[in-house]
Amino acid sequence: MSRVGEKIKQAREKSDISAKVLAKKLGVAEKYINEVEMGRKVVTEEFIDRAAKFLKTDLNDISMVVTDEDLMQEKKNLRELPSAKREKASEVWTDAFASVIKSVPIYDYSLSNKKGFKELPIHSNKVEEYPQDKVFYLELEDNEMTGFRMLKGDLAFAHIVKEISNNGFFLIEYKGKRKIRQIKSLGNSKVLLVSNGGSLLTETMEVKELSVIAKLERIEIKL
Repeated sequence: MSRVGEKIKQAREKSDISAKVLAKKLGVAEKYINEVEMGRKVVTEEFIDRAAKFLKTDLNDISMVVTDEDLMQEKKNLRELPSAKREKASEVWTDAFASVIKSVPIYDYSLSNKKGFKELPIHSNKVEEYPQDKVFYLELEDNEMTGFRMLKGDLAFAHIVKEISNNGFFLIEYKGKRKIRQIKSLGNSKVLLVSNGGSLLTETMEVKELSVIAKLERIEIKL
C-alpha cells in the first residue's frame, strides 16, 4: 500500500465512508479508489486535494506526492528489469502512469503517420497547460523556416487550434499543401504569411484562403 493510499483509506474509514461513496463524490469508479488505496494507482495532486477536501483531512504531505522526476525514474527502472519481471510489473504500473504521463505522438504534417512519441507529465488533465487530447509533436519536413531556427528533422510541440492568433507559428493548409508559417494579422480579414529558408519571403492572403490546423509552441532542436 502506498502512503497516500493508506492515508486516504484511514481518513475514509475514520469518517465511516465506503469506497463506493468516496468514488461517487470524486467522480471516479469504485475500482479506482480501491486501486489507489492498494497502491496500484499513482494519483495526481489535484486528486489528492479533492479527496482531502471531501474527507476533511490534510493529505498534503509532500513526501507522499510523486513528482514527474520520480515517475520518469520509475519507468527507467521498469525498463531495466529482466523481461519476466518487467511484464509482471507493467501490469501494475501501466494504468498508474497513464493517469500522470502522456505519450505525446510525433506526426508528419498529414497528422496521419505516427513516427513515435515523447512522454510528458499531465497536470490537471493538461499537458503544458493545453488539453492533453489536443497536443502532439510535428517533425519538420523541410528547411523553409531555417531563418527562425527551425530545421528539417526538428520537433515542434504543437496543439490543435482553429483560429489564428497574431504573430504565431502555425501548421496551415493552403494551395493544397501543408506548411509551417509565421502568421501576422493585417486586419480586414487579411494575413501575412512569413517563411525564411535563408531569405525572407512574405505572402498576403485572405484568411478564408487557408485552413489553420495547429499552433507551434516550441522547437526541440535535433542534435
